[in-house]
Amino acid sequence: MADGAATAAPAGGDRPPTTVAADLLVATKRREDPDPFLGTLSGYGHDDLAPLRTDRGRALAFWINLYNAGTQLLLERRPETYDSPLRFVRFFRAEALAVAGTGLGLDAIEHGILRGGRSKYGLGYLPRLPWPFERRYRVDRDPRVHFALNCGAESCPPIRAYDPDRIDDQLDVATASYLAGTVDHDPAAGVVRLPRLFLWYRGDFGGRSGVRRVLREYDAIPADADPEFRYRSWDWSRAAGKFA
Repeated sequence: MADGAATAAPAGGDRPPTTVAADLLVATKRREDPDPFLGTLSGYGHDDLAPLRTDRGRALAFWINLYNAGTQLLLERRPETYDSPLRFVRFFRAEALAVAGTGLGLDAIEHGILRGGRSKYGLGYLPRLPWPFERRYRVDRDPRVHFALNCGAESCPPIRAYDPDRIDDQLDVATASYLAGTVDHDPAAGVVRLPRLFLWYRGDFGGRSGVRRVLREYDAIPADADPEFRYRSWDWSRAAGKFA
């Protein structure tokens, strides 16, 4: 998907869902009218979305791009929900967009679909009670997704447009880039300071041992290091438009 590909789209299934999702994200970046793309997404039928149930790359790219576009739409159209003391209810559960006529919030996309039906609570170990739409489209968990999703906070990773054909390479780049900027290893003290995502979603990474594997795989700590984990505070300052 080229950055210049965003064009008005007719409602219905005339264009591939992954293309429309990517073009919606570009429209939010450029602050162009997103409504033609939102109408197309809402107008799809489940038959139009069938490839998302069998093609992992398409599913990941589609839902990641929609999540990040949905964040930008909410920050622009309903910023008061983010600034509310009840942010975790009002912002993350607010309808961000609709797919196949079903209204979806950020929680539904992230926890119900991209995390394969896991609760946002319980450090990544607890299941989420799914509703039928989530059950239909949920994907197997890939912890690298956490480094691709932007919920509007300053501490979130930057936003990129994801391509089904390059999804694994892109997720590797996003993970390596985010860890390079947020992990601080002090070998003398035997301590590594980590982004709080590793605490909130520890179960997604396979527990503490899984977190260590990820840190070693992406050269955030040496292969023979076994440091104590400490977690950085999360900066919830609103940061709209944080594109890579």
